[in-house]
Amino acid sequence: MSRTPRHLILAAAAIAALAGCSRGTADLEAWVAEVKARPAPPLEPLPPLRTFPPIEYTADGLRDPFSAPVGSRDSAGPRPDPNRRKEALEAFPLDALRMVGTIGTGPGTIALVLAPDKVTYRVRVNNYLGQSDGRVVSVSEDRIGIIELVSDGAGGWLEREASLALDEQ
Repeated sequence: MSRTPRHLILAAAAIAALAGCSRGTADLEAWVAEVKARPAPPLEPLPPLRTFPPIEYTADGLRDPFSAPVGSRDSAGPRPDPNRRKEALEAFPLDALRMVGTIGTGPGTIALVLAPDKVTYRVRVNNYLGQSDGRVVSVSEDRIGIIELVSDGAGGWLEREASLALDEQ
């Protein structure tokens, strides 16, 4: 067989197959109409509503939850000074600072503190360091005593003792 008759046979088969698809769609449209005409199944009834017993709320002797806590804003306790100029070591957290030595002895002792920026700072009593308003209260040969101010969570402030020990490497 040559190539031309083979092509003709394939073309004739394709035409015959497509001729079967040209039949009308009336039976399909009738089936769709019948399905649409069927009644919908009934819906399940809604579950009954549960009722809960009422609870009486009595706030006798309790603080109004929408007012400020007693003594939080008007207390005379310690507070950070918003007008105080920040010192260089207050830019770093206390645990990132290292005491590396001291200069002098006695009440005028100066501590040497290495900061993460690789600069060694001189620290005296009443200097500030750390990010919690930490004020230096004592400097000894092996330790810096610090009082930090931390929020009590109710608008007030608490003093917390901290220290920075000599880093002996």
